[in-house]
Order: sequence, then C-alpha cells, then structure tokens
Amino acid sequence: MTSAKLFSINEFAKLTRTTNHTLRYYDNIGLLPPVTRGGNNYRYYRSGQIAIINLIRTFQTLGMTLDDITKLKIHRTPELMDELLTTQIEKVDEKIDEWVHAKKLLCTLKSSIHSALTVDEEEITVKFMPAEAIILGDVNDYSRGKNDYDALFKFYKVMGERYINLSMDYPVWGFFAGDRIKRRDWNWPDRYYFYNPEGHDRRPAALYAIGYMRGGYGKAGELYERMIDYIDKNGFEICGDAYEEYPLNEICIPNENSFLIRVMITVKQREGNAKK
Repeated sequence: MTSAKLFSINEFAKLTRTTNHTLRYYDNIGLLPPVTRGGNNYRYYRSGQIAIINLIRTFQTLGMTLDDITKLKIHRTPELMDELLTTQIEKVDEKIDEWVHAKKLLCTLKSSIHSALTVDEEEITVKFMPAEAIILGDVNDYSRGKNDYDALFKFYKVMGERYINLSMDYPVWGFFAGDRIKRRDWNWPDRYYFYNPEGHDRRPAALYAIGYMRGGYGKAGELYERMIDYIDKNGFEICGDAYEEYPLNEICIPNENSFLIRVMITVKQREGNAKK
C-alpha cells in the first residue's frame, strides 16, 4: 500500500472499524470529508485519515462532543493541539487514578465477602494470620456523653483531613484493646480502622482466635463470651488486641440482624501448654 492509495468508503470503514453511516455523518458535519469523490459520487479516503479518525474516537471517549472536535479541526494549529493533548493526558491520568482506587475498593469488598462464604459459623478456630495493611484511627473519646456514633463521625472527619488523597470508601470496623476484652468490656470500640492496601498501619501477623455469629452492629457480646471460654479451655490466653468485623453486611445482606460478625482476638499458648 502506498500513500497514493485511495480507499472506497466500504474499505475505509473496515480499516477504521467504523461504519459507512458514521463516515457519511462525519462528512456531512464537516468533521472528516473524503479526499475526493469518484465519477459515481462515491467517497474515497487516503491512509493518512486513519490517524484522524482514531483521534476522533479517543476524544469522544474522553467526553468531547463531535461539535467540539469539528471546531478544533477548523482552528487547529500545532500549538493548540499540544495544549489540548496535554489537558487530555491529565484527564486520563485522573481517570486512571479513579479506576485504580475503585478496583482496590472492589477487590477489598470481594475478598471480605469471599472470606465468609464457607465458614462454619458455630466453630471457633485458632490460626496464624499474616499482617494486613489498615488505617487505624485515634483513640475514641467517649467523654461528656459522647457515644460510638460521635466517635465514628470524628474518625471519618479526622481521617479525611489527615489522608487527603486516601480513599475513605472502605468499610470501617472496631478495634478493642486486649485488656478490655479480658475485662469483658466490649461495648464501644477503642478505635476504628479499615483495610486499605495503602494503609500505613498493620493488623499484625499473629495467632488469632476467630469466631463468627449472626447479628447487627455492636451485637457481638455473646460471641466474645463464647470465644473467651474457648480460649481459656483450650490452653490459650489473650495477648493482644481484638478486631471486630462484619464481612457480610448491608452490601450483601438486607436484614441487619442477619449480618455476619467476625471477631479476631490475638492469642498465644498459655505457658505450660506450648509444645516442646
């Protein structure tokens, strides 16, 4: 194929993955006229116009209207195109960032749901869990009549100010200091946290007692009781903090009382029970 080669409208439509109808429309609005017409009035295009139609498609994908693209064609200069392309590249970068954040959120939600699909809700297990990136909030303030909703509101406010470029769309869970669990005090969380691949904190790699039950937010008291009993009877002791999560929540369960609660309590083997 040489630069002098001309393509019929049928050939050009196939080359550019478009349609005859679209090419006729582009011609009618002055956006992409053929280079010539044959004696039969058929439209003919040259290979250089392939780059133009590809750019038209790209601009449309980025939200430009055909009217805007047509005006650009009329007034185009190298300087104008350089400026426009710079702007469009910035828009693409912004959109990439949005999609990357969206994918991370969707993967986190999927992982949370998937992790709970096959669990035995009556069984309590002890297993090693690897470290996982989280964002951990400040210690909650329950003074002067403040409650857990006040603390949660403050958590979102402070985290939004502290991590301006960090997504706050992830589900938020409750962190309880181990000493409180030992005292059987699990009314309101000491702190809030959420999983985030870009988190600067860590849920530590450790041995955890893990249990499940059905119920709404803040209704895990019965589960804590069962887990403490299990930990004591099976030669373990609480040696760290507890993490209260709801892997099956309003995202996939319509009835709050049917949410699946997961509690993970950091434990170790009690002295004298460790394997030699």
